[in-house]
Amino acid sequence: MAFMFLRETIRAYRAKDPAARSNLEVLLCYPGLHALMWHRLAHALWRARLYLPGRLVANVGRLLTGIEIHPGARIGRRVIIDHGMGVVIGETAEVGDDVYMYHQVTLGGTSSQRGKRHPTIGNNVILGAGAKVLGAIRIGDNARVGANAVVLQPVGAGCTVVGIPAKPIDRAPCCDPAHPAFDPYGTPAEAALDPLLHDIESLRAELAELEARIGRRTTESRPHQNEPAGD
Repeated sequence: MAFMFLRETIRAYRAKDPAARSNLEVLLCYPGLHALMWHRLAHALWRARLYLPGRLVANVGRLLTGIEIHPGARIGRRVIIDHGMGVVIGETAEVGDDVYMYHQVTLGGTSSQRGKRHPTIGNNVILGAGAKVLGAIRIGDNARVGANAVVLQPVGAGCTVVGIPAKPIDRAPCCDPAHPAFDPYGTPAEAALDPLLHDIESLRAELAELEARIGRRTTESRPHQNEPAGD
């Protein structure tokens, strides 16, 4: 099983990362792969109810890779953690197969109560750099979460969300919905970068128009300088 995990994960890196030039390079130089290897050991100890050893192994993995994965988290197959520094995955988080996440992604909880409190990530999801997915919510299969998005509500299958708080945006139709195109950092090139910025620009335009109207009204209401003063 361990050999199969390594082989298919390395193949996934080679297929999706153009910087990966050889299997040996991925095995020796990719901290995301190393973090997943440490997690597999820590998770096995956790499932055996060896909680303290599991936490110790997870802490060693964090110190060596800069990626923090709680040993209780469930991670699927062919998961890629690109760059990886600053990634945090909480105890009850569940990550599906073929998920691609970038550095500084957080799968965090919003409750101090025990039980399910971290996100569930579907299959073939992309989580852009700095994305924060918080709470016991589900991100559907083939969804895209843009860089630095803060997701507080469930995201449907095939949807793309960006911004703070994250909002859905339109995507160009895909020729094969079962195998959507890879969107680097979870943000399609044809999409608006941030709906919040779009809203701000709209407000600025409305404010400028309002100022111009007030200026015209003020000018019209003033008496003409050349008019003689009344008796």
